[in-house]
Amino acid sequence: MLETAREPDISAPRPTPMMEQYIEIKAANPDSLLFYRMGDFYEMFFNDAEIASRALGITLTKRGKHLGEDIPMCGVPVHAANDYLQKLISLGHRVAVCEQTEDPAEAKKRGGKSVVRRDVVRLVTPGTLTEETLLEAGRNNFLAAIARARGVGADGGDRLAIAWIDISTGDFRLAETEPLRLGADLARIDPREILVPDSFFADEALGPFFRGLPTPVTPLPGAFFDGSTAAARLAAYFKVGTLDGLGSFTRIELSAAAAALAYVEKTQISERPPLSRPIRESEGAVMLVDAATRANLELVRTLSGERRGSLLAAIDRTVTGPGSRLLAERLASPSTDPALIDRRLDAVAFMVAEGGLRTKVREVLSAAPDLARALSRLSLNRGGPRDLAAIRFGLDAASRLVAMLSAADAELADDLADAVAALADAPRDLARELAGALADELPLLKRDGNFVRVGYDPDLDETRALRDESRQVIAGLQGAYATETEIKALKIRHNNVLGYFIEVPQQHGERLLGAEFAGRYIHRQTMAGAMRFITTELAELEAKIASAGDRSLAIELAIFDALLGHVIAASEQIRSIGAALAAIDVASALAVLAEGENYCRPHVDRSLAFAIEGGRHPVVEQALRRDGGAAFVANASDLSAPGEGDAGLIWLITGPNMAGKSTFLRQNGLIAILAQIGAFVPATSAHIGIVDRLFSRVGAADDLARGRSTFMVEMVETAAILNQATNRSLVILDEIGRGTATFDGLSIAWAAIEHLHEVNRSRGLFATHYHELTALSQRLDRLENATVRVKEWNGDVVFLHEIVPGAADRSYGIQVAKLAGLPASVVARARDVLSHLEETDRKSPAATLIDDLPLFAAAVAKQASVAPAVEDPVGPALDGLNPDEMTPREALEALYRLKAVRAQKA
Repeated sequence: MLETAREPDISAPRPTPMMEQYIEIKAANPDSLLFYRMGDFYEMFFNDAEIASRALGITLTKRGKHLGEDIPMCGVPVHAANDYLQKLISLGHRVAVCEQTEDPAEAKKRGGKSVVRRDVVRLVTPGTLTEETLLEAGRNNFLAAIARARGVGADGGDRLAIAWIDISTGDFRLAETEPLRLGADLARIDPREILVPDSFFADEALGPFFRGLPTPVTPLPGAFFDGSTAAARLAAYFKVGTLDGLGSFTRIELSAAAAALAYVEKTQISERPPLSRPIRESEGAVMLVDAATRANLELVRTLSGERRGSLLAAIDRTVTGPGSRLLAERLASPSTDPALIDRRLDAVAFMVAEGGLRTKVREVLSAAPDLARALSRLSLNRGGPRDLAAIRFGLDAASRLVAMLSAADAELADDLADAVAALADAPRDLARELAGALADELPLLKRDGNFVRVGYDPDLDETRALRDESRQVIAGLQGAYATETEIKALKIRHNNVLGYFIEVPQQHGERLLGAEFAGRYIHRQTMAGAMRFITTELAELEAKIASAGDRSLAIELAIFDALLGHVIAASEQIRSIGAALAAIDVASALAVLAEGENYCRPHVDRSLAFAIEGGRHPVVEQALRRDGGAAFVANASDLSAPGEGDAGLIWLITGPNMAGKSTFLRQNGLIAILAQIGAFVPATSAHIGIVDRLFSRVGAADDLARGRSTFMVEMVETAAILNQATNRSLVILDEIGRGTATFDGLSIAWAAIEHLHEVNRSRGLFATHYHELTALSQRLDRLENATVRVKEWNGDVVFLHEIVPGAADRSYGIQVAKLAGLPASVVARARDVLSHLEETDRKSPAATLIDDLPLFAAAVAKQASVAPAVEDPVGPALDGLNPDEMTPREALEALYRLKAVRAQKA
């Protein structure tokens, strides 16, 4: 568990004023590490320092004493704070950033020992990050809040609502759900932090669920989720009189949304993120894919947690961060609306057909920045000149794409036409203003200055000239005075006493004191052989030179604020443009994928069809090509409902390990997902009726943290499938029941198939090594047997990776063991044991094998010496038969002869 910071004991002797201030601020933020700003460092004290030094690997030092003991201290430089924040947040810590809110000069006016005022300006938590260095470009950073309404479900059960916000992009979504579906919804949203009422942890059902999540869960007081004030809180945030203009939301959805907004306001203190108006997701709008299925299919991450090797990594050809996020979002939430899917497929098809245009579009997109995140940082006053430049370049990219796509020879697909319309609404005046104001080379922080282009503001140019070219300015003024007075020996000099002054020879000085220049040159000092003067102009210039650096920065900051105001005023347009750029990026990227990998456009409708020809696994196929292996073997599958039936087929697949069963299972699930995100699929043709829920239980692993064995995990996942699958679902099951005793496992698998067939009525793929299950096809009319073709050659097995109708009669486990490299003696012994087991099973299936099957060859010999030999009555006759060369009639006759031989011996 993460350490929590202890509040220092503040009893007894009074601490120093600075430490007193620290203790006061820390007491107001007990659950966060306090980054206390002191000059160029964020310092931490007491237990915070001990925690941070261990977490960050930095030196723990001391600063003075408190209550007679040394005060532990450590610190991080302000300029490198983001790197340290990233590490602390990844470890699950929260950080309160405390800044100086007063100029030190002002503090001195209150007395020499006055402490500069400080206050917490922001709470940094996993779900409220905005800094570019703390975020993944291709992943949303969602904060989710969950509210509950008791007993309002159709069945009298509880209902839940989820609100999720990404303050780095402004995305804001709402949806209702139910306890049984909560895990699947959280898996697709993939939040970085979850907010729940603190009462959830005491709930018998929800408490264990939330305590077992890998995502940080933050409990909040129930007042955050108060439904009676939720509508008013949302209306106040979006500055509207009523929520009618935002949409129609249920009370529980408003409760979750208000809690999320309240937490955002709490963590951002005085800043207000520019959130888009909340979008409500209707129930059933997306394919439900639970957490176990996402893990089994490795949609966005592999089982080891890496992006490489996942489906997302295999299909992502986007060239922008927003495009990658949009693709990941679609992959997490495949649509169940055929019309929306067709619109997306039309956009991909357009980009496939217009290859030359697509290349030009992607060149423009590759230079387009992340508008949404730049806008968010600027709105939260965390942005800099480069964020303003990002807005400028994003608007430029929008204008260029409008010109390109509007000039296309073919008619634009509807999705692309909508995107072009959004891009055409770009505020061009703002783009021109930013282009004229911003220099070509920009600093990261606005406080560094020099980000305004020369020539944009005359006052700034003059001030910079004073700052950077004071010698030239003074020389120019000296020349002007020399010309005016006709004194060639006139010089402007400087010392620490007089500052800048005019110096002339003694004989010329008397003239400057005369009526000709009365009041113009003011006498300051007479020296031996020289006189010194100043002018009002020179005094003003001196003051300007002395403050030129501060004045130039102040002017630049004022320009920054003015530009920022223009950007904020156009935030809605900028956000729409960012979304349009992402949509174009995804369409063009999927077209590149389709063309490069030879994918086809799927036909998606509301039927119960599932017919795929030449299907391939997108990840495995690319891996084989990359590693120089054999070409991927494509396979067909057809689980379509027969005729006008209301239920699809179930394929029972048998065959040896390593033959490709699991790959075949997974590829069908991945093809369904790709089709429903609006992508072309790895097949020669595909007709897919909408899949409302996808379930996949492939592979096995224990869950030691929850005290679950491998078999228990398998049963929990299987139970979830059998309790939730519908006739529109696609169910993929691999080796159900293999984790327990043979007859127990066979019985469970048998019953599960019957339940899927009769109750769930789902389309399904069921792989098994229980060959006995193939007999079920004789009485379950929608169960069909399929197997993986293999060939034996000189005692070895050759996997052909082809799925064909029929059933396997062997598992070839020993051959697979041999391929894996088991010692030859072990393989040979395994063959002997298998032969004995098969013989025993033929003679007496109910025999106790422990008594009949010795473990070692020596034991076999010993048993043979004490046990009478049993003559095999039909063995010699069987040895003379070759079934492969016999006709059916000859086989039947041979069978009768064998029966007669056995009768005679008996």
